[in-house]
Amino acid sequence: MPPEPAAENLDAAEVAAFDARAARWWSPRGDMRGLHDINPARVNYVRARTRLPGARVVDVGCGAGLLSESLATAGARVTGIDMSPAMLEAARRHLGSSGLEIDYRPTTAETLADRAPAAFDAAVCMELLEHVPDPESLVSACARLVRPGGDVFFATLNRTLAARVLAIWAAERLLGIVPGHTHDWRRFIRPEELCEMAAKAGLSRMDISGLHYVPYIRWCRLTRDTRINYLGHFRKLGKK
Repeated sequence: MPPEPAAENLDAAEVAAFDARAARWWSPRGDMRGLHDINPARVNYVRARTRLPGARVVDVGCGAGLLSESLATAGARVTGIDMSPAMLEAARRHLGSSGLEIDYRPTTAETLADRAPAAFDAAVCMELLEHVPDPESLVSACARLVRPGGDVFFATLNRTLAARVLAIWAAERLLGIVPGHTHDWRRFIRPEELCEMAAKAGLSRMDISGLHYVPYIRWCRLTRDTRINYLGHFRKLGKK
């Protein structure tokens, strides 16, 4: 008998939760406003470390397209992938008002990497690692998606007490800037764990930076403090 196909690296409950948030994704004043506030810092981090005009970029876990549209505005040729049907529908609807061209696809990074290995100059995977059952598989898939010499970017949350207090208790329960039950602290990933996963996948660490966000004034900047949110830049080993 042929082997059973591998299960998709996704959590059905997480997909359903994000489906429920799709209609609110593009509202900068609702419970998704934190994502809108940190998005410019994320885009600037990527722009400072890889050339975007004309680059083939895959946005892994694109949601309703907030980061995808920012990357396309910066000149990248963007493919956005997600497993939430409602999110992808919201992303496609928003293209009607933005006038941008983005290829949105309902697939996982693992499946796309099998079908189109080394097809991209860069991959961005922001705020997704902590939502999948197997983050190491996702890191490996992102590495396989880019060509040798290509860039891979991650953003996630550190598994610290500070992150548990501020990212869950304060952000979700007290301030309401993130929808309730978005995060599970046990799934947060320490920077050294991410770097180990990346090294196994053939990625070389270029930078790890913290992301400091002050919700009261809706202000965000990069920092060296990685205790809560952080971003990582890695480069695929090998010649272009």
